[in-house]
Amino acid sequence: MQPRPVLNQLNLVARDFERSRAFYRKLGLDVPGGASQPAGVRHTEVRLENGFELAIDNEQLASLYNAAWRRPGGGSRALIGFSVATRDEVDRLYAELTGAGHAARQPPYDTFWGSRYAVVADPDGNDVGIMSPAEEGRRSWPPVESPE
Repeated sequence: MQPRPVLNQLNLVARDFERSRAFYRKLGLDVPGGASQPAGVRHTEVRLENGFELAIDNEQLASLYNAAWRRPGGGSRALIGFSVATRDEVDRLYAELTGAGHAARQPPYDTFWGSRYAVVADPDGNDVGIMSPAEEGRRSWPPVESPE
């Protein structure tokens, strides 16, 4: 039996990165300033006390890791993240979910942060990310856009 995916992240794609960051700071979270490399890309994340991670990205960064953001209309603003134990498990779950008729948003690929990653839409159109642990040897910088 395969280990179950673990819900460990909510990634928000912000229309206005600074306003979103300020909102969550006012809510009481210690949200850092956020990366801006390469130029125009914004990302920040905060790990909550229970281990859950809230990440905020701007649309420019979302278009690098999720092909749906390079199409008219983009993807959903919330990306629900699940971690799995292996790179092969990303591919297996993606094939199983899309084979069952769920919309493919981003086929599996090796990301610039070193993980194997894919995105599928749930029945309501929410983006669901499936991510393996990162491997340093699989990283590349600057980021390369995800495949279509």
